[in-house]
Amino acid sequence: MAVEIRELECFLVLAEELHFGRTAERLYLSQSRVSQLLQSLERRIGGPLFERTSRRVALTPLGQNFLTSLRPAYAALERVVTNAREFATQVKGRLQIGFQGTATDEILAAVSVFQSQNPNCLIGTCELPLNDPFGGLRRGAVDAAVVLLPVAEDDLVLGPVFSRQPQTLTVSTRHPLAGRESLDIEDLADAVLIAVSEPAPGYWRQAQAPTQTPSGALIHRGPEVATLQEGLSLIAADRGGMLLCRPTAENNRRADIVNIPLTGVPDSALGLVWRRGEDTPALQAFAVHLKGA
Repeated sequence: MAVEIRELECFLVLAEELHFGRTAERLYLSQSRVSQLLQSLERRIGGPLFERTSRRVALTPLGQNFLTSLRPAYAALERVVTNAREFATQVKGRLQIGFQGTATDEILAAVSVFQSQNPNCLIGTCELPLNDPFGGLRRGAVDAAVVLLPVAEDDLVLGPVFSRQPQTLTVSTRHPLAGRESLDIEDLADAVLIAVSEPAPGYWRQAQAPTQTPSGALIHRGPEVATLQEGLSLIAADRGGMLLCRPTAENNRRADIVNIPLTGVPDSALGLVWRRGEDTPALQAFAVHLKGA
């Protein structure tokens, strides 16, 4: 006859308390239900486990022997259930994260912490083209993407925003503005900015290479590029400048270009983006790590 887990729990608690009232309180049962469970267990075993009088409750020799054998077995069963529960709730599978340009320290730190805390989920990263921040997501090539803001896509969700950084104007050493220690956006009137090509949406391309200053002065749109390295090459060839966040500018220093601090423009920022309705446990866990990186 199969043994009921509740009967074993009742026996173990009663063996500790040696009191039906306290046992009932611990198990959130009535005293009569505790007696029923114990009697059922004793019938299964074939002998009394406790001596019960009006004054005391004590284990019988059979009960003591049963307790000695049951305790380690029950503890092992609890560990099996706990391990199974942890495994079931643990993040598992594969998570692919896309990024534009360079994987920042925040991204790499979040990837490292995520992998160490979620060994059953393999996380990978891949570079996305500068001119196609959302295409990899929509094709299913990545599960989430770290992209430059702004993001205004109906089918995508913008998660944590991080790495807010001041912007610079990056130009060749021969550019008329190259000798300046700092610039305001109004100083870019009649300047040429290298633009990002399609398929990036228009509002996003405009944010990376504005076509006018806040006062309405014209900023000329120069050649279009698909990658950051293409842009840096055109900058070095004196075909125009680019707005880059300070860390990106510093990580791509060259002898033939200079980075000039720029005011009057919003700080650059990165955001984690994923497909609407597809925020899996793995993705939620990574978003938490990225937010705290």
